[in-house]
Formats: sequence, C-alpha cells, structure tokens
Amino acid sequence: MAFAFGLVFAVKDQLGAKSPTSATGEITGSTESLDQQLGPSRLPLPRFVTLKAGKVNVRRGPSSDHPVAWVFQRKGLPVEITAEFENWRRIRDSDGAEGWILQSMLSGRRNAYVADWLKSGLVQLHEGPDAASELEAKLQAGVLATIESCDGNWCAIEAEGHAGFAQQSLLWGVYPGEVVN
Repeated sequence: MAFAFGLVFAVKDQLGAKSPTSATGEITGSTESLDQQLGPSRLPLPRFVTLKAGKVNVRRGPSSDHPVAWVFQRKGLPVEITAEFENWRRIRDSDGAEGWILQSMLSGRRNAYVADWLKSGLVQLHEGPDAASELEAKLQAGVLATIESCDGNWCAIEAEGHAGFAQQSLLWGVYPGEVVN
C-alpha cells in the first residue's frame, strides 16, 4: 500500500520557475492500447481515479459487512478500478494490493504517483516533453502530482509548485501509451 511521501528538489531558481497550474474537474483519457470493457457504470474498466478523502477504508469485499483490510490516509492518491459491484469499486494500488471502496470516496480527477519502484531514486521533471529539454526539478519516489495532460510518452504534471514534463512510464496513475487531455 502506497503511503510514502516524497520530496521535490528544485533545479531552477524561483525567477526561472514556471507558475504552477492545476486541473479543474475530471481529465479524460484515451487508452486505445488497453483491452478495456465497460463496467455496470458504463465507464471503462480498468481505469484510474483518485481518493476523495484523507481517510478511506478499503474492505475485503463489496459491502460494509466486510472487514476493513487497511485504511488509505492520503487524499488524491491514484488507484486503479478493476471491477464494479453496485456502489462499490474494486481497486488496486501502486503496490498491487486490492480491495473494495465505496464509489462516493473516489474522484475522476487524474493524479500521478511518482514511481517508488525505481532503484535510481529521482524522476526528472523537464521544461518540455523531451529528455534533452532543461531540467525543472527532480521528483523523489512518492511525490503526488496533478496530471495536466499526457501524449502517450510524456505527461505534463504539477507537483508541489513545480510544473513540467515527466516520462509517462515513471508514473503510477496513467497507463503506458495513454493519451490524457
């Protein structure tokens, strides 16, 4: 279960930094490369969403009668919906743990969690969608970022006041090759 909090290391001084932007409302994505189907909600399965609250119970089954398996304690954390049953959603976190959450505790807003599976440590945030572009910041594993858009290879994100582009494959909360507008 992803509970770690990360750090952002600024590369540019404050005069050269871009002003942060944030997404308003839901961001939709196109996942043509995924083998998706529609769930009972008529929304695609699987899909990424975020936690609406700072404390969310994850249960062993799709009802309040099932025991709580664990509790998420980080608002905005991305999770993947893998199944639906009435007003319950089976989710998977970045560690692969699965459980059931009430649909009302989830938001369609798209956030990304910087890869904590990397051994190298830091993910580079660039000025443009190219590894050769100027470095804006370095993001430590566990940093939570707002997804502005993704082109299938790079995502425009904002994390802790730093805006830029990160390689899509280094983020949890967006599928490889997914286009997010």
